[in-house]
Amino acid sequence: MAARGALSGAGPLRVTLVTHYYPAHLGGVERVAGQLAERLAASGIAQIEWHASDCDAPPPRAPGLSAVPAASWNGIERRAGVPYPLWSPAALRRLVRACSKADVVHLHDCLYFPNVVAFLAARRARRAVLVTQHIGLVPYRNALLRGTHEVANRALGTSILGSADRVVFVSETVRVYFGRFVRFRHPAELVQNGVDTALFHPAAGVERRELRERLGLPVEKPVLLFAGRFVEKKGLPVLRELAQRLAHAHWLFAGWGQLEPASWGLPNVSVVHSATNAQLSALYQAADLFVLPSVGEGFPLSVQESMACGTPALVGEDTAAGCPEAGDVLLRERVGGADTAARWAARIQALLAAPSTLETLRPRVAAFAREHWSWERCVAHYADLLRECAMPR
Repeated sequence: MAARGALSGAGPLRVTLVTHYYPAHLGGVERVAGQLAERLAASGIAQIEWHASDCDAPPPRAPGLSAVPAASWNGIERRAGVPYPLWSPAALRRLVRACSKADVVHLHDCLYFPNVVAFLAARRARRAVLVTQHIGLVPYRNALLRGTHEVANRALGTSILGSADRVVFVSETVRVYFGRFVRFRHPAELVQNGVDTALFHPAAGVERRELRERLGLPVEKPVLLFAGRFVEKKGLPVLRELAQRLAHAHWLFAGWGQLEPASWGLPNVSVVHSATNAQLSALYQAADLFVLPSVGEGFPLSVQESMACGTPALVGEDTAAGCPEAGDVLLRERVGGADTAARWAARIQALLAAPSTLETLRPRVAAFAREHWSWERCVAHYADLLRECAMPR
């Protein structure tokens, strides 16, 4: 494959970017993809054409970045809570043409059908492929769904991740999982997501009190926050039981999904739907503790954003394993078994009983986030990978 774009002096690399949704869907994967695409385009390294489902508004056109919404059906997510949009034949044909003209095809995750089509189109046209893999194995309660996901990971992980020119994992947990059965063409790399610390930053004690008043949150009660999709893998059944057990705390849920917390009828639960990034930052800053008893996620962006705002996070052990260097600035508890909610409730109650522990942790959490999750380093790493992918082979 001959080098083109920026490497041949003809301008930026032509990149076809493929995700299942646009950032307006408010999931972590698509929000990360959007930040990365905007920053790469602004740097001048890439001219990016972004293909994603049209069930949400595309991002506005910007220098070096254009969106191509794909006509899609998103009924699987609406009915089963599994984010798996299906694209129309016309949208897939347009994607194939875009991949055949690109210098590099960048896929976020390997399981989505449009991503599989894009991979095959790129291989047929001898175009380079870069894959960013966010998600590993999701241990769904439904045995059929869990088994299907495992089979798909092994089949598509082996073929797509094993054949891609470069593979990036966003967490150590996911890299270890796929590394058990995938033989990579080049050693897979770990590149953790960046965080916009200009937006997600700590607030002082007085400011946090004012934020709570403005947000309509109780000032004197502990505030426990969850942000993400309201689905099983995020731990919503556990969170419902925790809200019942810890009735003296106020539980704040930011997100949307099938398992709607507003329907629980609990007086200590409030819900914010479709929060903007600025609103999310205020929620993180106002909270005492971020609680995420999720499974099979790697290392979610919500944890990084909460910590960047100085709010400690309590996560499952497998989630914490996605960022082992966090050490004791990341609180962890095991998820699994009939006693999960009881153990998490006891852990949270102990933390709330010693509020100075959480307050002392806040500056350390924020300092760790600033030191480790730089978008500048992340973008520079991806720029190098794109250049390497587009080199003559």
